[in-house]
Amino acid sequence: MQNYYGSVVKFLTVTTWPGHKDQGLLRVGNRTLRCALGRSGIGIKRGEGDGITPRGRFHLLSVMVRPERVSLRNAGIGLLSIAPGDGWCDAPGDRNYNQPVRLPYPASCENLARDDHLYDIAVIMDINITRRMTIGGSAIFFHLAHDDYRPTEGCIAISRHDMLWLLPLIGPQTMMVIT
Repeated sequence: MQNYYGSVVKFLTVTTWPGHKDQGLLRVGNRTLRCALGRSGIGIKRGEGDGITPRGRFHLLSVMVRPERVSLRNAGIGLLSIAPGDGWCDAPGDRNYNQPVRLPYPASCENLARDDHLYDIAVIMDINITRRMTIGGSAIFFHLAHDDYRPTEGCIAISRHDMLWLLPLIGPQTMMVIT
């Protein structure tokens, strides 16, 4: 896949905005984008609901989209549609912890078909998915930000404009590096 950079971007690097633990900078090649981070900043996950954006290197697995809100045909990784009734389990003791589920679901879970626009586009990163641990957190996505870039619950969020620019540049080998 050829793009502005000549090939797939290998690294998306996220750092904290100096002096603002819940705001960040996302570097893509020679371009820097504003992003929102978890309310507790970047660090090592201590458990579900801690508000930490986890430090590490993570593969981008697939892109979830709300097809009735976004017409997305050009992404460098697989596309999944979010439909009413799609959820994501956030109950650490459940067998489907940090996995997609159908609603209603007997354990605690998040509704992916949100009323706001944050999950109109949401990239699933391999954070606590391939090797799940109960303290690893759940539903930590790379998704759309609120207009004011308010903190997330641990996710990384950018503007819709920036996300639409970025998606064609990524591929299966792209890594999100959070430092």
